[in-house]
Amino acid sequence: MTTLTSFTVAICTYNGANRLPEVLERLRTQVGTENFRWEVIVIDNNSTDNTAKIVQEYQKNWSATHPLLYYFETQQGASFARKRAIRESHAELVGFIDDDNFPASNWISAAYAFAQKHPKAGAFGSQISADYEVQPPESFERIAPFLAITERGSQPLLYNPRKKLLPPSAGLVVRKKAWLESVPNICILTGRVTGNMLTSEDLEVLSYIQKAGWEIWYNPAMQLSHQIPSWRLQKDYLIPFFRGIGLSRYVTRTVGVKPGIKNLVIFAYMSNDLRKIFFHLLKYRHKLRTDIVAACELQLMFSSLFSPIHLWKNGYLKMREQ
Repeated sequence: MTTLTSFTVAICTYNGANRLPEVLERLRTQVGTENFRWEVIVIDNNSTDNTAKIVQEYQKNWSATHPLLYYFETQQGASFARKRAIRESHAELVGFIDDDNFPASNWISAAYAFAQKHPKAGAFGSQISADYEVQPPESFERIAPFLAITERGSQPLLYNPRKKLLPPSAGLVVRKKAWLESVPNICILTGRVTGNMLTSEDLEVLSYIQKAGWEIWYNPAMQLSHQIPSWRLQKDYLIPFFRGIGLSRYVTRTVGVKPGIKNLVIFAYMSNDLRKIFFHLLKYRHKLRTDIVAACELQLMFSSLFSPIHLWKNGYLKMREQ
């Protein structure tokens, strides 16, 4: 058995005291990890509940063979928490699990094995199934992937850079070397915080890693269950959520685009957004008040269309220039 840490499980949490115990129990009972050393780190992203106390209680009886560590990150936002996890990790591989993700008993061993088999993989995502508290709305499968529900078959899948499709951060494993070599110290998107629903910070990071030449994969052998509470299926949550995704899209759409053709590319995206809005309104114009899925899709289209204007107006694009 190697004496060096090979794998870090990073749990980035905000006020997750009620959710953390189940996640930690799932990690405590992982199987197939006897031949490599691993650790668990909890990044407490400025919580105001008993998150720290929960971790302290678990640390008292946690196995020394895979340490449980705790760090408090004061800068609010998922991107700051993940960056802190990369900095504090003692391993080459960092696997991100949210506090509402329940990993299968072999999740760590499946992730480690995949990394050994695919040395060019800079990151790879899990197969994520939904555990809904209540029955989702009709046709919800059309928008479920935006809630980190990722079921893309039973075989590994290499993401094609041209298709602009990437895995979510939930259940994502990143090669630390790929992150440090590819991701800028300051990214534009920082994650949802109070008063700001801009999201897709995970896709910005992955876009930089992919741009640098690393492979991004989907690994169905790594299985997670994502807990979806009833309030995440309500219109009051979903519409702002999709607005945030759409308004962030200029960033992920233009990573890797050469400055000389950026305006042309954005014009093409905006033209396509307008086309999709037109046909969506034709199809669903009489159902938008009652069909939450169609309303979310329309919100995403409109917000994607106005993403460049919103980011420029609010000063986000100056960060990229700097």
